[in-house]
Amino acid sequence: MARFKSRTGKDGKTKHTVEIRLKGFPPQAATFERLTDARKWAASTESAIRENRHFKTSASKKHTLADIIERYQSDILPVKFTHKEQLNRRPILAWWKSEIGYLLLSELDAAIFAECRDKLAKTQSHKGGFLGPDTIKKRFDCIKNVLKVACNEWLLIEKNPLADGKVELPSLPRGRTRFLDDDERERLLSACRDSSNEWLYLVVMIGLCTAMRKSEIMYLYWRLPKTPPKESAWGVVDLDSKSIKLHQTKNGDSRGLPIVGPIYDLLKEHRKIRRFDSDLLFPSLNNPQKPIDLTRPFENARAAAGLDNFVFHDLRHTCASYLCMAGASLPEISEITGHRDLKSLKRYLHLSQGHVDGVLADMVAKRMGGA
Repeated sequence: MARFKSRTGKDGKTKHTVEIRLKGFPPQAATFERLTDARKWAASTESAIRENRHFKTSASKKHTLADIIERYQSDILPVKFTHKEQLNRRPILAWWKSEIGYLLLSELDAAIFAECRDKLAKTQSHKGGFLGPDTIKKRFDCIKNVLKVACNEWLLIEKNPLADGKVELPSLPRGRTRFLDDDERERLLSACRDSSNEWLYLVVMIGLCTAMRKSEIMYLYWRLPKTPPKESAWGVVDLDSKSIKLHQTKNGDSRGLPIVGPIYDLLKEHRKIRRFDSDLLFPSLNNPQKPIDLTRPFENARAAAGLDNFVFHDLRHTCASYLCMAGASLPEISEITGHRDLKSLKRYLHLSQGHVDGVLADMVAKRMGGA
């Protein structure tokens, strides 16, 4: 609500000060020589505040990018992101803070961020070569979210300089689609059966039959843990209902999966030899509260099977590919794999071409056959 005060100075001129106080918003004040101008400003400002269009421009001249990064780390990260996501974002935020954190919010524009993009593109990675498009995009996604909060929630800037797409980022490469054909699958499973690690075969079968990520599989429990792991995805196996409930995943969502096919019998047998000092399905021998590391057994099995350019995560790609070839729709596959964005699943569309052809032919036969 607006309050007006009029005062006459020593020069004999009258000035009109208007103050606006609305619950949930910082107070706003301005002084005018004419009362009509004060009333117009009050009406316009009140309307803009109610519609989230008003921003105190002086705020962007008082705060630096480093200021809002620090506030974001203390107020937003612990609330909106998992422990693992926080660990991933903090080094990125530290980079932005060291790079352009000294700049005032009012000084940030597309040109500044374009310079940062170009510098990142020329930065060497720890693997040799330069940072890839995906790494650059992740850094920009992180700071873009900081600016979004500063704009929409804290009302410190009028416009997010990264919101309109003026800063063009490098094109991302097409997603990986390496999957096992029937012969490769049988060779890998045979090598897993012969592995020195008795759990490898079951772990690989779970990956092939559920499209679960490695971290999701390794942090499966027989019952709800008293202290869920902060650094990883995790879930619970319920053989009675023949289901797996993933309570936390990479993207922060939860999802349920049915236990189907041979993995049900395999899990029943596996439960008979479960350890009593851990609720994990695959506990480490040295630390039962942590999962076993199957990196070397999997690499040995992969080599024994003669598989080139194949990693554990490709078991997930294999399951998604099989689903697509079986005629499952992208939303159905997404429900199983947990992908938020269907665009990332379009890499598998070519595998379902026969199914698409059949659907189209069926529609034409039914609807256009008499034309």
